[in-house]
Amino acid sequence: MNDVLAGNWKQMTGQVKEWWGDLTDDDLTKIDGKRDRLVGALQERYGYAKERAETEVTRRLDEYQRTHPRP
Repeated sequence: MNDVLAGNWKQMTGQVKEWWGDLTDDDLTKIDGKRDRLVGALQERYGYAKERAETEVTRRLDEYQRTHPRP
């Protein structure tokens, strides 16, 4: 799952901003495709508990994979 995030980060940033609009461009630059950084940013911006942030990331990445299958 982390490979999906890291490998597609540049293409995914627009989608990530749609999912979590409170993340800033600076946040996205700092996250740089790293799952743990995304989880931390969601905790900071949204006040999510770590478990909820991880669940949200997993759910969204699963959704992304279903709608953007690899060739």
